[in-house]
Amino acid sequence: MLSRRVQLHKGERMTFSSIAHLEPLPGDSRLVQALREKLQGFPPVYFSMVMATGIVSIAAYLQGLTRLAAGMMWLNAVLYVLFWLLLFARLVISPKPLLRDLTNFRLAPSFFTIVAGTSVLARELLIIHAESRVAAGMLWIAFPLWAVFIYVIFTAFTVKEAKPSLAEGIHGGWLLSVVATQAVSILTALVARRSANDQAMLFTALVLWLCGGMLYIWIISLIFYRYTFFKFVPSDLMPPYWINMGAMAISTLAGATLIQSAPFAAFLEPMLPFLKGFTILFWATATWWIPMLVILGFWRHVYKKFALKYDPLYWGLVFPLGMFSVCTHQLLQVLHLSFLQWLPWAFAYIAIAAWLMTFIGLVMQLPRILRTI
Repeated sequence: MLSRRVQLHKGERMTFSSIAHLEPLPGDSRLVQALREKLQGFPPVYFSMVMATGIVSIAAYLQGLTRLAAGMMWLNAVLYVLFWLLLFARLVISPKPLLRDLTNFRLAPSFFTIVAGTSVLARELLIIHAESRVAAGMLWIAFPLWAVFIYVIFTAFTVKEAKPSLAEGIHGGWLLSVVATQAVSILTALVARRSANDQAMLFTALVLWLCGGMLYIWIISLIFYRYTFFKFVPSDLMPPYWINMGAMAISTLAGATLIQSAPFAAFLEPMLPFLKGFTILFWATATWWIPMLVILGFWRHVYKKFALKYDPLYWGLVFPLGMFSVCTHQLLQVLHLSFLQWLPWAFAYIAIAAWLMTFIGLVMQLPRILRTI
């Protein structure tokens, strides 16, 4: 049998770099066994690297850094294919633990990075390389995956008998469900402009945008409650808490995309005041989060001296920075707010710097990972 039971101590979580030792299969070489263990621990959260690389590439492109944007786009395409191969290999080798993660309150939200990564890469290819057919094809991957994950995960959370407390179960990663919803909304709207079925697709994009906004209200209420009324230690402030801002930033981008799509759908025209009002609300909320998250980061790493070392979760910090640059650029276009033109420029370079530091951290970890093989 290829699948084997992995038992972890209470409170221990499975990561790409920390895998429980599995009993070797007869005939396995040391190299094959080590590779098998790595594959069995490959987490879907690595698709957040695709999300981060894609949006930073788009931010660079919008600021005129076309060569950098193109290079990151091709790197992102390679990463996307590689992560799918690794995830598929894990599914073949050990499907039960992977499927069991879909009902895990801590791990299940990471599956939404697959949907968001697919949608962001499709947008990247569409904007930088004008690959409209590829983008349309990737929508047929992103939308079904979104539908499966959104209902399987939240249904499992609802009917599951053994549940963690709010303080143990809720975290910023839950907002990846919002990011995935809005990412699919954006891609649907962009593909609709090049489709004969544009009215139905734009209506779908509108519905997804509204659903994403409602999801954010539900989830952020729980996160804010956990912030203020439960004990908070530095280890609780994981990088995905930056998704608090990133979810609102991508909601802003989705709203701005719908505003730009109004000429393609008659039903959007009378809704423009509503679309503009809520898009500004989302952008204002994203902006409010930035100083708060910077202060909390200072408290975590400077005041509490929490070690700063590479973790794949840090790609969940890079993505919101790039998304804030892109959404602000789009917002300025639809609302003609020229006095804020410095903002997307500044955040594009901040996002590029954050991506580079995180990528260097990943490269520095590779020798340690290879030594264990």
